[in-house]
Amino acid sequence: MRIYMQTAPGAAEAPRYVQIVLEQDLLGGWTLYRETGTQGGRATLKRDQYLERDEAIAAFEKTRDAQLKRGYRVMFSQGQDGPYGR
Repeated sequence: MRIYMQTAPGAAEAPRYVQIVLEQDLLGGWTLYRETGTQGGRATLKRDQYLERDEAIAAFEKTRDAQLKRGYRVMFSQGQDGPYGR
């Protein structure tokens, strides 16, 4: 699953973005990647490992919901059932 979100561009500043990716690894675990930064600028990448699929999906949804509350808008979504996940 993957979601790309960003804020509305300001007059003097580039929009901020968040990309959240959930992938299954080769050993059957799950990795949640969270990339944040300014469009055209530096980015930060964080990675969390999960053994169970349900736990990984819950973390993905929690991260997504927190960013929606902060004012980010979904620009692109891939995977799961709908544009926002489940």
